[in-house]
Amino acid sequence: MKTLFYRAVSLRRLEIALLLIFACCCDGSPLLAASGHHSSSEVLLVYNAESPTSTAIAKLYKSKRGITGVVAIHCADSAVSNAHETIPLADYKREIAGPIQAFLKKHREINFIVLTKGVPIRIDGGETGSRAEHTTGNLHPSVDSYLAAMDYPTIKGAVKISIHGSGADGFGWLNRYWNQDVPFSHAAFGGYLVTRLDGYTQADAEALVTRSMASESEKADGVHGKVLLDVQPDFKFSKEDVARQPLPVTGQILDESDYGSWNADMVKAGALLSSRNIPHEFDEDQVFIGDRSNLMGYFSWGSNDAKYDAKAYESLRFAPGSIGDTAVSTSARTFLPTTGGQSLITDLIAHGITGVKGYTDEPLLQAIASPSVALERYSSGFTLAESFYAASRFVGWEDIVIGDPLCRAPAWMRIRPR
Repeated sequence: MKTLFYRAVSLRRLEIALLLIFACCCDGSPLLAASGHHSSSEVLLVYNAESPTSTAIAKLYKSKRGITGVVAIHCADSAVSNAHETIPLADYKREIAGPIQAFLKKHREINFIVLTKGVPIRIDGGETGSRAEHTTGNLHPSVDSYLAAMDYPTIKGAVKISIHGSGADGFGWLNRYWNQDVPFSHAAFGGYLVTRLDGYTQADAEALVTRSMASESEKADGVHGKVLLDVQPDFKFSKEDVARQPLPVTGQILDESDYGSWNADMVKAGALLSSRNIPHEFDEDQVFIGDRSNLMGYFSWGSNDAKYDAKAYESLRFAPGSIGDTAVSTSARTFLPTTGGQSLITDLIAHGITGVKGYTDEPLLQAIASPSVALERYSSGFTLAESFYAASRFVGWEDIVIGDPLCRAPAWMRIRPR
């Protein structure tokens, strides 16, 4: 996705309207099996004891959620240096995976793992992950996604695939929870749903916890914000493309999927929101949308939009319980202040989003969260972690999910359709 070939054909408003009408006929009803309430006893909190920032965030989250499962690891503090955001595989196994696996052997009840700022985000030398194509260099999975798939090599039926496209080569696991419509459990699916409390600052990371708790409060029902779906109209698609969403992945990937497919998934998401009476703005204009407040969801092409406007992106503001993703290759390449490069999800965190997905290195478009799946699960009562992981095709890859895994959409957003 680092180089985009913009198509000359744009989508007219009438075409979009017809596609929305068509998509409304597909999968508009809520899921029968929402996840209900997972408990704090299912959560393992992991923090870096060498990092004052990581320790402080963990203390707050532990207190707010009543977490009893806690593991302190000891490694270089990624909250203070970009160099420490990447950890060699041997160090990862000894300093991060080892203590976590020792805890999990004695605690079968764990389904979710929460990391805090200060824990590295990327592994150098993983057995899965991506590297530049036509090279034999080390693979670089995210720490989070590698942990999510930590027991996949031992699971009968787990599928490891090769992934190629957009200048990257690598390997990942097909996510066994992809597009599932039942509550997640480690016992049923293997793996773990791993999320992270992170941002530019300690305050940004701690605010994720505050927003998660606020999403469950009665006050949240008074903020009926919109979901913003910002399509890039240069990426052509058809009504048949909408009907096929979300596109499944069942084996080796030889190339990145067509960019129009993610536009089509946003159209399907818009139809779903319409069927559930959830306020949303579906924009197919060339202008990159900014100056929106109290957003409950956000899906866009970020800096991969031909008309991307950094000021517009940074002008967006979010309500408690909001979630989103951007189709940007390296949107989670760092959680420290930086200049240049593609748009970052850290700006969305700083401006109030409660949960968001990003990528440490080139993931291909297939790895970006399916907007239709994420929003359907979330508005059906599934947790933030379940919604993002059900919408994600791979684990052991480049993904990072930000937010409290137990967070649920405000009650008003989970209203049944008429």
